[in-house]
Amino acid sequence: MLDFPRWKIWAVTITVTVGVLLAVPSLLPPNVRAGIPAVIPQPLIALGLDLSGGSHILLEADIESLGAQRLEAMAGRVEDAMSDQEPRIAIGGVSRSGGRISFFVRDSAQLDDAMERIRAMTTPVALTGARDWDVRNVDSMRIVVTPSEAGLEAAVDDAVEVATEVVRTRIDELGTREPTIIRQGSDRIVVQVPGLDDPEALIALLGRTAQLEFRLVCQTPADPAALAQNRAPIGCQAFPYTEEEAAQMQATHIALQRRVMVSGDQLINAQQSYDPQTNQPVVDITFDGDGTRRFAQATQQNVGKPFAMILDGEVLSAPNINEPILGGQAQISGSFSVETANDLAIALRSGQLPVQLSVVEQRTVGPDLGRESIRLGVIAGIIGSAAVLAFMFVTYGRFGIYADIALILNALLVLGAMALLGATLTLPGIAGFVLTIGAAVDANVIINERIREELRKGRRPLAAIEHGYKEAQTAIFDANITNVIAGAMLFWFGSGPVRGFAVVLMIGIVTSVFTAVSVTRMLVSLYLRRQRPQSLTI
Repeated sequence: MLDFPRWKIWAVTITVTVGVLLAVPSLLPPNVRAGIPAVIPQPLIALGLDLSGGSHILLEADIESLGAQRLEAMAGRVEDAMSDQEPRIAIGGVSRSGGRISFFVRDSAQLDDAMERIRAMTTPVALTGARDWDVRNVDSMRIVVTPSEAGLEAAVDDAVEVATEVVRTRIDELGTREPTIIRQGSDRIVVQVPGLDDPEALIALLGRTAQLEFRLVCQTPADPAALAQNRAPIGCQAFPYTEEEAAQMQATHIALQRRVMVSGDQLINAQQSYDPQTNQPVVDITFDGDGTRRFAQATQQNVGKPFAMILDGEVLSAPNINEPILGGQAQISGSFSVETANDLAIALRSGQLPVQLSVVEQRTVGPDLGRESIRLGVIAGIIGSAAVLAFMFVTYGRFGIYADIALILNALLVLGAMALLGATLTLPGIAGFVLTIGAAVDANVIINERIREELRKGRRPLAAIEHGYKEAQTAIFDANITNVIAGAMLFWFGSGPVRGFAVVLMIGIVTSVFTAVSVTRMLVSLYLRRQRPQSLTI
């Protein structure tokens, strides 16, 4: 027991000192922290929505619009497959009505080839045995492509999963600390942002699909009245102008080609900047390699023709292509303020939402309940700790004092570890903290009882302490490993408050084992070296 080398003493002392220093900023009042020089790091424990207040938003995916997007995208792929691959297959009567795509093949000899090309574009859905699209030949020359139920379910699942990550990226871009973003059911996303009292700007950002497209303007003359009723010439599609652009163009709609030149999927960067000629806020965008190639090819082949920039289904502008754009960069202009241009840049950088999201629930949580919860949690922690400290002192004397020191250090180390990791403290986390404090002395109880047993067997004090720590460690580590496994499962499968509880629980288990075994052993070792007692009272 006396063999506790100096390097271990230094290691334990430094670890405890660093942990305590990390915990101090979170315990100081805000006005005191404000007086600390900025060069001194101040890691703080983030408070969850239930403690600090904030905004709770429930988003729901628009399944109907997702189905329409899939249908439109598949129709475009079908037309490309028939016209771009050799030999080309002439088709006609393309229809998207009734939630399906239908068309007829003009040459009956090419019917089988057309069927094979379309089937090659479908994919199997997991292990269901079904494919995402059903392809059938009807009326001898007509092919009908229908989205399968399994394919739609898989598309919804993928879209909501991607949308969850896009929402998380957008909120992170705003610099918000520790938001909770989780899926709820098959088509909903829960967003909780601590400390955000005005959620309107956040809702506007999260609700923006940020679907950016560049399309050529249809060259076939179109009737403005028909366009206003979403009726466009064959091969074209009617799009509305933004309010500002409509006032300038003195028209509400414009006819654009169905084929997309370049889309927002091919962006690698978007930044708010200023137009050097007008000094108006704009958004500079940069395409990836494929987007650069496609944009350059489209502008080379259509010099002198107008093209449109469409954002979330509205035309921002439709300028002429004066010369080929070869550098993979473009500029989005409109009636932007600096704030709206920056929000658009964030939305484009984070990626477009694969499905439209609508707000179905919104509420603001005040911090009053959180302050009361913290106050009650602190009171519970103080009362519980005081009772445990008194019990250990009365029961084990000097060794109880060592356990009490370990208990106090354990509480500080838990706070320090949470501050270092940037963990979020929630109301269940406070419960986990109090539970950890209450259970932290379990290891010392086991150790002290083992020492008592060894003393009753007639062992000398040094040997009794040595055997007590040695024999107790196996039981301590086994018990706490199972608790860590349980905490890890809670963290892995849980969400929100459950994760907060699991984080505090796992940190508390690790620190309690360290303080109960290593710290108390160091204190006992130093006591034995100085006093070398011939008998022990424990």
